[in-house]
Amino acid sequence: MRTALIGYGLGGAAFHAPFLSTTPGLELAAVVTGNPDRRAEVASRYPDAELIASVDEVWRRADEFDLVVVTTPNRFHAEHARAALEHGLNAVVDKPFAPSAAVARELADLAAARGVLLAPFHNRRWDGDFRTVARLVGEGALGRVHRFESRFERWRPEVKGSWKESGDPADLGSIVFDLGTHLVDQAVALFGRPTNVYAEVRALRPGARAHDDAFLALTHPSGAVSHLWASALVASSGPRFRVLGDRAAYVKHGMDPQEEALKAGATPGGEGWGEDPAEQWGVLCPEPSRTEPVRTEPGAYQEFYTAVAAGRAPVPVADAVTGLEVVEAAFESARTGATVPLA
Repeated sequence: MRTALIGYGLGGAAFHAPFLSTTPGLELAAVVTGNPDRRAEVASRYPDAELIASVDEVWRRADEFDLVVVTTPNRFHAEHARAALEHGLNAVVDKPFAPSAAVARELADLAAARGVLLAPFHNRRWDGDFRTVARLVGEGALGRVHRFESRFERWRPEVKGSWKESGDPADLGSIVFDLGTHLVDQAVALFGRPTNVYAEVRALRPGARAHDDAFLALTHPSGAVSHLWASALVASSGPRFRVLGDRAAYVKHGMDPQEEALKAGATPGGEGWGEDPAEQWGVLCPEPSRTEPVRTEPGAYQEFYTAVAAGRAPVPVADAVTGLEVVEAAFESARTGATVPLA
């Protein structure tokens, strides 16, 4: 699949290009960026990829490509995805998949009508720690799960001047659209579409115009409750995961190592890829006085693009729609202080 990568910021450089260039069945044929420094980086690291200055050129030459990967600023995701589908191209779309659940449904309908693949890029399903949680839950090691706690917490007390910090609603700069969409997607992947959503969403840092702190509580049909935190103002982070069941609990600190490896320029998928050091392993707690270390499953972001190369959407579009329904309900809950049922 000849692939055009649209955008080469952190997402394009770290989370997409390394996999597009190494996954059998995919070819990184072109990269769209007008930034001189980024163009130089692409030319150095991926000399066989064509550099294209404007996305409009991709649409004019659509018959030369099979797949488009959209990793532009959030406000353009749906626009670029729609254009790709209208030109008969398969598309991977970075999170947030769309600005609303309604627009996400329109994209899904368009992809179905055109007979092309449409894949939301929720790569955090292949974080090693989340894969470990999914395995433990699936095996019944925790018993019936009644609470799932998940956090992306950072210490960034100074506001940066990027579009992610913009107060313009069209920029989708809220932390709920950023880290929050990953947290929601993981909860949906584990426990299904929630029935109710409660949220607290705030802008805490001096000068912050976009939300930088959020807490979401999702109630799932099984009775399990997901408690999700995303914040830029946490000087002492809680556990990445704490999962409570009626037989045992699982607690995991620290972050999946793949992001830092990719940002450092590592080639994905080799020996030891995605392995968590033993000191970072989580623990299973069959009772308060007893803990058992649990080896973290290897992180496997490469599996996302392996599925795409095989013509499969690794994350169902329906899950992205559900995630955006949750996001919309979260904003309503934060505004009204009420728990919001999902229809």
